[in-house]
Amino acid sequence: MITLIDCMLFALILFIIGLTGIFFNRKNIITLLMCLELVLLAVNTNFIIFSSLSGNLEGQIFVFFILAVAAVEISTGLAILVMVFRQRKTINIENLNILKG
Repeated sequence: MITLIDCMLFALILFIIGLTGIFFNRKNIITLLMCLELVLLAVNTNFIIFSSLSGNLEGQIFVFFILAVAAVEISTGLAILVMVFRQRKTINIENLNILKG
């Protein structure tokens, strides 16, 4: 049987993988977006765990809103990424200086 500790360790591992990817990989935008999604997935996992333990559905409903915002964020980020790639022919962050104000 899956216990609370197992679920919390799973969420913690997802969160740590996401944070290490954000901190140590600053060269590729796609990898940064995927690591950000892992962090959001870890938070959603915690919401689902504690919502099911407490017996109310508020945490699970909140997960749907987080997933909707994450989908909008990823689609907007990928659209910007495609436009920058068409113009600069690269997605490395070090080579992108087009967004400087």
